[in-house]
Amino acid sequence: MAAPKKQSRRQSPKRVSAVGPLPDRRAMEGILSAIGGRAAGDALATAQQIMYEAWSKANPRARIALAHKALAISSECADAYVLLAETAAKTTEEALEFFRKGVAAGERALGPKGLKEYAGHFWGFLETRPYMRARAGLAAALHAFGEVDAAISHYNDMLRLNPNDNQGIRYVLAQCLMKRNEVKALKDLFKKYDGDCSAIWLYSRALVVFREDERGSGKADELIRKALRANKFVLAFLTDNEKTKPPVTGYLTMGGEDEAAHYVEEWGFDWLTTPGAIEWLAKIAAETALARPQGPSKH
Repeated sequence: MAAPKKQSRRQSPKRVSAVGPLPDRRAMEGILSAIGGRAAGDALATAQQIMYEAWSKANPRARIALAHKALAISSECADAYVLLAETAAKTTEEALEFFRKGVAAGERALGPKGLKEYAGHFWGFLETRPYMRARAGLAAALHAFGEVDAAISHYNDMLRLNPNDNQGIRYVLAQCLMKRNEVKALKDLFKKYDGDCSAIWLYSRALVVFREDERGSGKADELIRKALRANKFVLAFLTDNEKTKPPVTGYLTMGGEDEAAHYVEEWGFDWLTTPGAIEWLAKIAAETALARPQGPSKH
């Protein structure tokens, strides 16, 4: 891969949650690790316990120090590289290198046998999660560099390893496929996760169907109505009636304005560059509003 001409700042991934501020979920895994996992005294197990402590710290310097401590105990501690990529790296280049090391460390920790045996059930086993976190970070960094095909390859394989998609990989994969105009693969992905009722999934799925029929097919109308029920604020952000308000917690409220702002930040370009899409959305939104039952009239 050719190096970019200039360094670019790394962007932190956003999380989706139906509630307010929450502690780092990675720290919570420490409780589960007490139930099962590697044998006590194992170097990697010791390093991983340090990482659970690191995830619980709010101070970046404390986190970084603990990550280095974990690596001094075991070079196979993928989570330590993930933390350094997220916290210590000042550029995407540095983050990319940390994530590469994290993936390699995770592969060594699991070994060929683990990678094969856990396939299809990743994330259900705690020991697979550091590797999956590192690989998600690597794919995101590659995407940031414009290496979209490489990112797609990683994301597809991650969904093979973990079809339940606890990490929300399908959302970033959908973006990559849209960017590459791989419509068939994108539609297959939508179908695979047909039960997803998030605004991100419903609005994007409706847009793809609409693009195949600019007049708005019955299927597209049905999907966009479901999307409007999932989040009514997207249209306002698309038409710039509302300004983007980045979430301060790193989490998003399902059905909230922050979720709508995040969606438009990620998918707004695709809506704005699809002829007639905004007008179609506004028309369906108006019809939906008129169709809502009115309260009893007052006399």
